[in-house]
Amino acid sequence: MTHIIGVCGSSSIDGINASIILGKAEAVGREIAKAGCTLLCGGKGGVMEAVCKGAKQERGLTVGLLPFSKDEANTCVDVPLPTGMGYKRNSLIIESADCIIAISGNWGTLNEITFALVLGKPIVFLQGSKGFVDLFIQTDFIKEITSEYFITDDPKEAVEKAIILAQKMYPKH
Repeated sequence: MTHIIGVCGSSSIDGINASIILGKAEAVGREIAKAGCTLLCGGKGGVMEAVCKGAKQERGLTVGLLPFSKDEANTCVDVPLPTGMGYKRNSLIIESADCIIAISGNWGTLNEITFALVLGKPIVFLQGSKGFVDLFIQTDFIKEITSEYFITDDPKEAVEKAIILAQKMYPKH
């Protein structure tokens, strides 16, 4: 069985760093697929669409846990799963993933980060992607984390570390 790598990130990215952030997300998706892992995300646009696009470039499997309906899924989601739960679905994403990679983000991503920390899920922060990820790792909160975590600015290293952390947490996969 392969590991399920969850990717958390904003559904809309704008500003001067948008292409950099989306490029990093796409690279993360490619690396997840190259490693033979399943990509799990919220299935919508922005970072989620970019990571799914990258995974599809390498023929990876993408699963989207959607807020309400299949219509919300980006075109690169293979398995759209409507939850009818809105943002409450964030807890399902975290619960289902073996490790989380957090990229950029807004309130929903911050919510997913906190769920991961509460549940003790390993998390990789993609630094330099702006949003709540950078804000979070620049605060004293990072010193309070008891879960395993890793900070990098390199998409390939992020996925490599996510797989190591997932294997450590779930060695039978």
